[in-house]
Amino acid sequence: MSTTPLADLAGRPCPIAAAMNVVGEKWSLLVVREIALGACRFGEIVRGTGAPRDRIAARLKTLEAAGIVDRTTYQDHPPRDEYGLTASGRDLLPVLDALLTWGAEHAVASDDPLRPSRYRHFVRPEETT
Repeated sequence: MSTTPLADLAGRPCPIAAAMNVVGEKWSLLVVREIALGACRFGEIVRGTGAPRDRIAARLKTLEAAGIVDRTTYQDHPPRDEYGLTASGRDLLPVLDALLTWGAEHAVASDDPLRPSRYRHFVRPEETT
């Protein structure tokens, strides 16, 4: 996994800034979300995120290089891959849960018809102890 020395970061160097260097690119956490929800093939990830194909391809390469996702070839002709979360990627699930909770409370209108009960958490409470 690639890491960033804190001394190399601009501004106030801290682990949050280092983490944002890894997963702060647009679409990165949504790629992790899709894989966590069971989308393991490229087309599924693209559909789930709604992002352009080239962006998802770039994010998958970045996340793989960072050790957050792994790639396994399931077909040789034409070459096709499946993606999964590594232990490091699974460690991001509580972060996704926190964003889900915060987003439902502060970023989505309270009267939005898609807001209630549509989303499940990524980490069950018993997994966080």
